[in-house]
Amino acid sequence: MDRGDDYAAAGFLGRVGFGTRPAVVVVDVVTAYLDPASPLSDAGGRFESARAASAQLVEIARAHDVPVVFTEVRLTTDGVDGGHFRRKVPALAAFEPGSPWAEFPESPAPLPGEVVITKQYASAFFGTSLASTLRFWGVDTVLVVGFSTSGCVRATATDALQHGFRPIVVDEACGDRDVQVHAHNLFDLDAKYADVVPLADAVTYLRTPTPTPDPREGAMP
Repeated sequence: MDRGDDYAAAGFLGRVGFGTRPAVVVVDVVTAYLDPASPLSDAGGRFESARAASAQLVEIARAHDVPVVFTEVRLTTDGVDGGHFRRKVPALAAFEPGSPWAEFPESPAPLPGEVVITKQYASAFFGTSLASTLRFWGVDTVLVVGFSTSGCVRATATDALQHGFRPIVVDEACGDRDVQVHAHNLFDLDAKYADVVPLADAVTYLRTPTPTPDPREGAMP
């Protein structure tokens, strides 16, 4: 049996669908993943490809008055506020003071007035004001893009679900060091925690935020 068929038969791969009030959350699209000299970058250009797709989505969101939130990782000297996460991943030194890799690229980058969430751990929701900000805006759907698919994107999408938002992960706008790790994590997210959609579908939705019909509406009690 095909893996997708097997999961669907077991009750996975349902859809959360699109809502009516989206926001785009750009997770850690910073030079640490784009500069070949950085230990967090890749040799296959996957991060650069995802950066370009993220920039395209951000431009469309802005053109249609959809709020955009950026995240960044900032650690204190020696990463003491990163706890065991910093211990587990020594490469996170890229986000300590004096590092050249914590900055945003030319595009996408926050404009004046756009919210930037500073975090120390994987999820953009953990220990931050992100959920409160999104609720204040009336957001019901969070389009997640950025780096890396298996790390901060996955954690952010999972927490979006747990905070009551509809998590939508945009395939081409997420990047990881390894193509198989990227693919496996997208499959697992799509099976359990989020809807993984192609960039074209996300673009169409942002241009005209049309909600996904609820199949339960009109059903017999």
